[in-house]
Amino acid sequence: MNPRPSSADSGLAEIFGAPVAELHERAAVSPGVPALTRALELRSFLALAEEQVARVRDRVHEAMAPGRDMDELSADELRFDAQWLAAALDARDGYRVALGQLLRTMPAQTAPVPSPPVRFAQPQITTTLPPAAAAPVPPRAGAAREHRP
Repeated sequence: MNPRPSSADSGLAEIFGAPVAELHERAAVSPGVPALTRALELRSFLALAEEQVARVRDRVHEAMAPGRDMDELSADELRFDAQWLAAALDARDGYRVALGQLLRTMPAQTAPVPSPPVRFAQPQITTTLPPAAAAPVPPRAGAAREHRP
């Protein structure tokens, strides 16, 4: 895939650590990264809006070229191009803002890999009884009590 270039490409490459083409491949292989998927979607919309801006700009430049016959100029066409350009620039600005907000609010990409959950050991009794010879046993230990009238 060879995506259209956009003004956000270098920023995305810096944040995600890879060129845009590689980011598209990464998103295709593991689509479970919502921040990357959303960033690439917004980037695609931005690239399309920037392409539209460039087309209208080039069309106006061609119409206004110094060697162009003045009889070919049309105020209506230029007015339409101005409206089209304004719409394309508004879209471009909106996508740039949305992409910037997404990149500012997404979790850091350099976060450490989470460690496995902590396992707590079950409590164990670790005391031992002293050897039988160590402590003398009282003469009536364990005997039942006599019943006295």
